[in-house]
Amino acid sequence: MAKQVYLPAVASGEGSLNRYLQEIRQFPMLTPEEEYMLGKRWKEHGDTEAAHRLITSHLRLVAKISMGYRGYGLPIGEVISEGNIGLMQAVKKFEPDKGFKLATYAMWWIKAAIQEFVLRSWSLVKIGTTANQKKLFFNLRRVKSQIQALDEGDLKPDQVKLIAKKLGVEESEVVSMNRRMGGDTSLNAPLKSEAESEWQDFLVDESDNQEAVLVNNEESAQRNGFLRAALEKLTDRERRVIEARKLRDEPATLDDLSKEFDVSRERIRQIEVRAFEKLQKAVRNAAQAALAPKQRPALTARA
Repeated sequence: MAKQVYLPAVASGEGSLNRYLQEIRQFPMLTPEEEYMLGKRWKEHGDTEAAHRLITSHLRLVAKISMGYRGYGLPIGEVISEGNIGLMQAVKKFEPDKGFKLATYAMWWIKAAIQEFVLRSWSLVKIGTTANQKKLFFNLRRVKSQIQALDEGDLKPDQVKLIAKKLGVEESEVVSMNRRMGGDTSLNAPLKSEAESEWQDFLVDESDNQEAVLVNNEESAQRNGFLRAALEKLTDRERRVIEARKLRDEPATLDDLSKEFDVSRERIRQIEVRAFEKLQKAVRNAAQAALAPKQRPALTARA
């Protein structure tokens, strides 16, 4: 970002962490209208104050996600700091006109930044940097618990095969990662002999929470509504071509459509390109129109 954005300092001590969590609660949450206008100010004018408000209003999201990675034995303050870096990257690339909430978009940047930090820091996986190794590292315990493969030592061949299928990796990779992680113990085993906490207390839930699911469902329904309205703005032939070429699991070929309309393949391609551009413009305009009535009071007040 053009200028430095200052955030509250994160410390790992229990007291310092509590102070940090209390401090970030003081930053107000944003309404959808505020988030959109701040996103536009940052994207179009490089307004660092707008970027700062977008970031600080989502620090609680970073802290919540970071707590799911306590089981890796790393200082939680450092985990949160890495998550904050992911949040800043998300704000930098945020496109408010696409109609998505920043929290939904930033969630994946935050998780990616934290996971990269864990991979760099955990001695067992310092050489585990491929996509499959990352997938195994962050999901092996969860999948093993699902199939009740909780015994120490090597996995049984049928368990290896099942895990490899579930995660989409090679069986040899499952065996290797399981050995490097030292095998799993029972989920009810204590982390330390004198500790009351158990492994299951620190397992990361990779599924979306109910709030995220609801947000995704609402945004999906809104996008579908925009798309249906946009399709109505196309001619019958344009709509037929777009539906056949873009909206089917098995798209029709140019040859098929050229025979149907008795025109050349190149003509069908031109219709498809023009119709897709019209469709994109109509969807973008519909998204902006949905927000426009809510923007006017803010703009008037600002003036």
